[in-house]
Amino acid sequence: MEDESAKYARQRREMVQRQIRARGITDPKVLEAMAAVPRHLFVGEALVDQAYGDFPLPIGEQQTISQPYIVAEMTQALALSEEDRVLEIGTGSGYQAAVLAQIAYRVYTVERVHSLYMKTRRLFDRLKYHNIVTRYADGTEGWKEEGPFDAIIVTAGAPAVPEPLISQLGPAGRMVIPVGDRYSQELVKLYRDEHGINRSTLGGCRFVKLVGEHGWKAEEN
Repeated sequence: MEDESAKYARQRREMVQRQIRARGITDPKVLEAMAAVPRHLFVGEALVDQAYGDFPLPIGEQQTISQPYIVAEMTQALALSEEDRVLEIGTGSGYQAAVLAQIAYRVYTVERVHSLYMKTRRLFDRLKYHNIVTRYADGTEGWKEEGPFDAIIVTAGAPAVPEPLISQLGPAGRMVIPVGDRYSQELVKLYRDEHGINRSTLGGCRFVKLVGEHGWKAEEN
C-alpha cells in the first residue's frame, strides 16, 4: 500500500506533468522546484486532498494559495539563477516563497496580515527554509533596506505598479506583477536595462487585491 509520502510525491509529479509542463513551462529549475515543494503542507487540513488540484484554494483572511500553473508561470518569468536575491510581496500561504527558495539564493517576503505572517514563519522554520527572510509590513513599500533585488514578484493584484518596487529593482532586474482592477488583471513583466524599464504582458489573471499605501486601500471593496 502506498504510504503518504509516496502518495504526495506522486501527486506532485502528476501536477507538474499535467498542469505545468503540458502548458508550456520549460524551465527545468521551475519544474524541479514544483516537484519538490510539499504543497499539501501549505493548505489547511480540510483541503489537503485538494492541494495538488488545478485551482487556487482559500487559506483564510480572504486570501488564497494560487493555482499551481500560475505559480510556475510567474516563477519562470523571473528567469532566476541560484545567485539571485528575490523580493516577494504577499507571503500568503508561503508556497510561492518556498518554490522561489528552491531556486534562488535568498527570498525576502513581506506580508501585511499578521496571522498569515506568523503561521508561515513557523512553517518555514519547520521545513528548514533557512534562505527565506520574512517581514510583517506593508508590502507595497517593498523592503528598501535589503534592496536592490534581482527579481521582485507580487502575488496580489495592483491598480498600478508601486513606485517603491520599481526603485528597488536592481540592474537587469525582473518583476512580475498582476495589474488591473479589483476583478481581473493582466500579468505584467518589467525588466530593467541600461535604457530604463521595459514592460510586457504575459496574459490575463485574477488575484486578490494588493492592499497598502501604493495599492488598494483597505476600505475599498
